[in-house]
Amino acid sequence: MSMIAIEGMEFYAYHGCFEEEKIIGTGFMVDLCFKTDTTEAELSDNLRKTVNYLEVYRVVKKEMEISSNLLEHISRRILIAVQREFPQVEWAEVKIQKLNPPLGGKMKSVSVTLTTDEIMSQ
Repeated sequence: MSMIAIEGMEFYAYHGCFEEEKIIGTGFMVDLCFKTDTTEAELSDNLRKTVNYLEVYRVVKKEMEISSNLLEHISRRILIAVQREFPQVEWAEVKIQKLNPPLGGKMKSVSVTLTTDEIMSQ
């Protein structure tokens, strides 16, 4: 079992509860980690025997393009889409950071982290 991470994916998107956020947009940073059996890839050095990182990135990008009010909602959609597209993924965790959130003060980001454990238990 291996842990694969795609870290620091940057997106400009239109998520938020305020109307201005849906019009102006802001930056987001996404980290995704997942566990999968990579034994065949380790032995064969064949991309077809593992989860293709480019395809995972495309799934995340597609979900980030869908405007949502909450980071929690986007996080769930990403995890569900990853599990749907890559059934060999046994577990995953996504962290989404909203950079420079409009909360009335100076801060780097706010974030939500969600795992497949949480969505499978509901």
